[in-house]
Amino acid sequence: MIDGKLDYHDCYPEEQLIYQHLLNLVGKESPNQILDRIRALFIEAANYPEPEILPILDKIILSKTANDNFKFFLNKCCHLLVSHWLINPLLHSAITDLASLFKSIPNNFTYATKINMRSREISRLRELVKLFVNSEQYLILQRFTHLVNNTVVVTKRTDEQPLIILIRRYPYLYQHYLTTANPTTEQKEALKHFQLKVQKKFEIDLLQYVTYKVRRINLLKNTSTTEANRILRPVNNPTLLTDSELYTTLKHFLGKVEHGNTYHELAQQFINYGGKTKNFGSFKEDLYKYLISSVDESYGKKQFNQKLYKYLQNISTQANEQKVNDVLLMKTCCDLLNFLVINHKSSPQHFIFLDLINNQGALPTIGLLLKIVLICHKVKPLLEKKLAILFNHYENSTTNSIGWLVETLEQLNIAFSINFGEIDLSFFKRFC
Repeated sequence: MIDGKLDYHDCYPEEQLIYQHLLNLVGKESPNQILDRIRALFIEAANYPEPEILPILDKIILSKTANDNFKFFLNKCCHLLVSHWLINPLLHSAITDLASLFKSIPNNFTYATKINMRSREISRLRELVKLFVNSEQYLILQRFTHLVNNTVVVTKRTDEQPLIILIRRYPYLYQHYLTTANPTTEQKEALKHFQLKVQKKFEIDLLQYVTYKVRRINLLKNTSTTEANRILRPVNNPTLLTDSELYTTLKHFLGKVEHGNTYHELAQQFINYGGKTKNFGSFKEDLYKYLISSVDESYGKKQFNQKLYKYLQNISTQANEQKVNDVLLMKTCCDLLNFLVINHKSSPQHFIFLDLINNQGALPTIGLLLKIVLICHKVKPLLEKKLAILFNHYENSTTNSIGWLVETLEQLNIAFSINFGEIDLSFFKRFC
């Protein structure tokens, strides 16, 4: 399938020919050569180096289904190129140039008039390209320009910049924020490769910064600030958190949070003992206790605990007498994320999530979500999807107006790195 549409329709063979044509070229020609081809093929619809391609495109743009299907076709053409360029930082500027290309559609027909042909095809193509520019598919393409743009530097979350420019910082959002429905295999693989690369760099940068701060603290016990500055080369904080906030975040996710246990230890205890309850009904009782221990007591007593308990009790009531299995566990955890974060993409209501953060802060709220993901790793992509929906909802808001969300995303970056990444910050535990 291509972006939610059935692959096979009246122009399927022609589309495949153009896809293959572009795939053959993208590995051989420079980005500038490819961009010239895209301009000739999709903007001018004339003067293309291989003229036999134009009649193939004509059939696509003049088909009865073009209004509905062309944006998906052009989207795939673009992402065949983007997927190739994304893995090479030296080619990233081509992605921005590609997105800009479709904004420069000429209104005249000078070339077509000179040769007295193809005006109908060119006119139709420009109509369809304009539909593409106003589509979700083009919006995703534009988001890639922010992903690869390293020229905008944000050093604190109070900067007055749109949230969207921070997307590169949050690799756990990529798979949902930067894809439309049913992305191609090439698109998913390229994005995954880029995601892992960014994630690894963040973890290395975080490790280097924490190591630097620990070494500096130890040096200052026996030497002056001037001497410490001479010995150690400064390392930049890779987060948008202050040093104090970063320390608190690391302490929260590395250290003991409840009854002398870390989040990971609490999850293991629940899996080992809570998972052995007699039936699903009893399991939900234990799950409730496991979760509310992370909720501020005064806040929980107002309404939240009661709402959570009632919500849990109403999950799959027909299965209350059954033994807990993986299906029931996953459904329950999915339902909990719906309740705690956001339920519907079309109507991104997130009152409970916002209320939790406003009343008890981002760290314990993230801890609550982490507890769910740690007992059922399979729901981590769902949590990431919900956060991507929130990011999408606020993408044009300035970071200084939604500091709570930026703080949450930054702290989640650290929580995910500690619990699901390859970083080893165990040496920091003695400071927790």
